Amino acid sequence: MTSIPGSSIPILSVPNLRDIGGYRTRDGASIRFGRYYRSTDLSKITVDDAPRLADLDLATVFDLRTHSEREAAPDRLPPSAREVPLDVLADKALRSVPAQMQSMMSDPASAMSMLGDGRASEYFLGSYRDFVTLPSAVASYRTLFTDLAASATLPALVHCTTGKDRTGWATASLLLLLGVDEDDVFHDYLLTNEQLLPTFESVFEKFAAAGGDPELLKQVLGVRPEYLQAALAQMRESFGSIEGYFGDGLGIDVAGQAAIRAHLLED
Repeated sequence: MTSIPGSSIPILSVPNLRDIGGYRTRDGASIRFGRYYRSTDLSKITVDDAPRLADLDLATVFDLRTHSEREAAPDRLPPSAREVPLDVLADKALRSVPAQMQSMMSDPASAMSMLGDGRASEYFLGSYRDFVTLPSAVASYRTLFTDLAASATLPALVHCTTGKDRTGWATASLLLLLGVDEDDVFHDYLLTNEQLLPTFESVFEKFAAAGGDPELLKQVLGVRPEYLQAALAQMRESFGSIEGYFGDGLGIDVAGQAAIRAHLLED
């Protein structure tokens, strides 16, 4: 088992797959390895890679995608795992961006129309604020973290389509609840740019060849500190602290928060 926090688990057909184990908390504890993983969706896992995913012994896979995303690319689950679908963006008016990601990557005109002239950044800043307050997001994250308070849920894997935004907020808020320093939370969040973006190199080249600006796609397929900062600002404005978010926002009481810590931390 790797001992480096945020290390990628090299399963090529499941990019951006990593274990959050190893991060230290301000109280001197460490997050256990092999308890909580994050990744892209599991729709493209190959026959050769499936046994390697099965070796993680996952008990639960939380799928944060929209219904249309799940229908278009259903997960290929390991035999040990139950699936929990949680549509974070069900109540969001402009929820079509993640669902139309594939078509935009091959159609520069569509991408520019939807996300050009600063609209990509505006969309993601709004989405990250919505992760904190949107009713469907609140309900989804409440279910996720309520389940994580039960030991039978673990080991668990959390994913959306690219494993960076909906999954990014789930993981960032969990790390903060566990007591991980905010600098390390941003470090884990930004690892997507190292672990996911290189897998899209051929997509960027084709997009450029078709007349598009690859930097626009990188705004969509990568992450930026200001996106996560927007969610944190909304969390503090609405609930004051991470404990307030879990307690008042998600309805997970002190005992539930303590159970999550107990299952994921070790001295």
